[in-house]
Amino acid sequence: MSQPPEPQVTDLVSPYASPNSRKLHEAAERALDHYLLPAAIMAEPYTPNALFMANPQADTEALLTNACGSLASASVMLGNFAGMLEGADRHTLLGIAQVVMLGELAVNKALDLVVPTE
Repeated sequence: MSQPPEPQVTDLVSPYASPNSRKLHEAAERALDHYLLPAAIMAEPYTPNALFMANPQADTEALLTNACGSLASASVMLGNFAGMLEGADRHTLLGIAQVVMLGELAVNKALDLVVPTE
């Protein structure tokens, strides 16, 4: 009886089939690092985007008034949207709405403490 030939063992030089698979692997590594290593991201100093910015000449009262209005609007939008959902998604939106309302309360309290500028 003759034995079947043994499969040929090849020594791969690289685990990547092609240069494209290497790029894909590197992209996947970056994505995983982004989501699984947030500490490295948090260590980088935050630089705000200058595309949209508050008027540097606006006074504190005007900024707080605007923030209060924005938070009130966000609270209403979240409540309306949560009303269209059920289950966990609804609970998530209602939780976010509560956080927004707490921010609105804090801004309102800060407004109470600001000396009006007239």
